[in-house]
Parts: sequence; structure tokens; C-alpha cells
Amino acid sequence: MRHRKKKITLDRKVGPRTALLKNLAAQVILYERVTTTDAKARAVAPIVERAITRGKAGTLAGRRLLLSQFSTEHPVKKIFEVLAPRYKERVGGYTRIIKIGRRQGDAGETVMIELV
Repeated sequence: MRHRKKKITLDRKVGPRTALLKNLAAQVILYERVTTTDAKARAVAPIVERAITRGKAGTLAGRRLLLSQFSTEHPVKKIFEVLAPRYKERVGGYTRIIKIGRRQGDAGETVMIELV
């Protein structure tokens, strides 16, 4: 039974899943618009939301936490310099998921996740 098990596994083991979500979150932050599958977008949206919220605080502890979460410094720098001032007045809901259609190869549902 899977009562109260909320984790989205994406049919991957822990290591590949965390690497996928870290890289996808970094791409969403850097490029502000990424096309991916519906399940991956729904899994990565809370990660991006939490990262931007942590960047809005502007503390050194928040910067170090974000540096430990991402593999490079570029997304952290963009959060602190560009995104945190942009969303200063916004309480939450920094991402938007727009359905595009189905992929031709396997008919997978594709969506575009973007920053509002």
C-alpha cells in the first residue's frame, strides 16, 4: 500500500532522479522557460519555488544552501541578482505550467514550465 507516500519517483532510482531534478531546476532558473514532460514539470516546480523564496531572503546562509543544491554557481547568482528583486512583492507562485500537446514519438504529454 502506498498510503501517504507523496514522493514523485519518475521511474528512476534516487541518484538519477536527484540529478535530473537538479539539472532541470537549474535550466528553468537560467532560461526561464523549458519544454519537458508533465510529470517532470510537476516534480521540479516546488524545487524552483523554494529556491526563489530562499533567494528572496538574501542571506548568506540561503546562498550557501542554494550552492549546495545546484551543481554550478550560475543559477544561484541569477536567483540573487535577477529573480529575487523581480519577485520581491510576489508572495508565491513563481512558475507556470502550460500544456503544449503530445510528443510524436511516444505520445508523451509535453508541457512548458516557465517563470511568471
